[in-house]
Amino acid sequence: MRHKFISKRYWKDISTPMGKVDELAKNYNDVINLSLGDPDWTTNKIIIDGAYSDALAGHTKYTEFRGDPELRTEIRKYYKDSFNLDLKDEEIFVTASGCLAMYLIMEAILDDGDEVILQAPYFTPYPQQVELARGVPVELPTYEEEDFQIDIGRLESLINERTKALVINTPSNPTGNCLTVDTMKKIADIAERYDLIVISDDIYTAFSYQHPFVPFVSIGNMKRRTCVINSFSKDFTMTGWRIGNIIAPDYIVRTLQSINENVVFTAPSVSQRAAIHALRNRSVIQPPMIDEYKKRVFYAAERINQIPKMHVITPPKGTFYLFINIRETGLDSVEVSNVILREAHVLTIPGISFGMCGEGYLRIACTVNVDLLKEAFDRIEGVSIFR
Repeated sequence: MRHKFISKRYWKDISTPMGKVDELAKNYNDVINLSLGDPDWTTNKIIIDGAYSDALAGHTKYTEFRGDPELRTEIRKYYKDSFNLDLKDEEIFVTASGCLAMYLIMEAILDDGDEVILQAPYFTPYPQQVELARGVPVELPTYEEEDFQIDIGRLESLINERTKALVINTPSNPTGNCLTVDTMKKIADIAERYDLIVISDDIYTAFSYQHPFVPFVSIGNMKRRTCVINSFSKDFTMTGWRIGNIIAPDYIVRTLQSINENVVFTAPSVSQRAAIHALRNRSVIQPPMIDEYKKRVFYAAERINQIPKMHVITPPKGTFYLFINIRETGLDSVEVSNVILREAHVLTIPGISFGMCGEGYLRIACTVNVDLLKEAFDRIEGVSIFR
């Protein structure tokens, strides 16, 4: 919006197809929403009750600037127990969400004009988070034909004297794909060779269906040049609690603290207590949730591959998203998404929302139960472009 009281940086329209489709959905009263990745499960009662008890006990004040010491301890235990990775307390920083974590990292590491390579298709906010920190986002396309792995030659061709960092995301939003350990080792070699920081978005660690999750930070010597973003939103169905954390070299953490003190001061204390109970009880909380979302995403993939002019990679590898190839329709992703909404009243996200290489795809989030997924695909089967 152009206005003298608005910064010229925001005069250009920065809305996305994701936001526009959501607005269109308000025209219908029976929409099945497969768009946003907000799980339909309520946060587990163990977490809610634990946070409530802690709030009554007085955990309603500011915490230490790097986060509640008990939460930092639980994060260290989690990485040791799950991945045999030793972390120092000084390498952990608690944030008010994974999204804020990404912005804080960009603000901490980038000088004006520094370039950040983004594994694409990417989580929609990435480019603007880079630009907010006065950096330049550079799209690194990955393709279905290559199993959405990062091509190392393509990555290397994008690196120049202004390249500062690379963002990777596995399991991936939106593709649901997982980078192989071999791919990650090759990325590590490139990071060493060109002295890059790697920002590893590890939001969906619980949802790796084909192989156990391997954090990039555990590869070789990557701990000294990796910033990890974690969140409790998806792994523990805690989207509204807005709580996450960063693992990074201690000198970066000190800088993050200085920036964060002037943004939100500290992450919410009650949410931090909730995160403590989540980690302590993960062996009870997570398995039924993972089983349910795996059941949903496998069902959805089977239905998709039965519909003409639609297909998706099977078996699904991770997350609760599916990235549906709709190129055979001959329409672009916004057009297909709009037709499905108009004729079937099912809300999807156009692939172009996730970068240029996302064109020709739709993303769905399997955040409704199987009965609703069945209804959604029954409706989609009747859409004119698929008959």
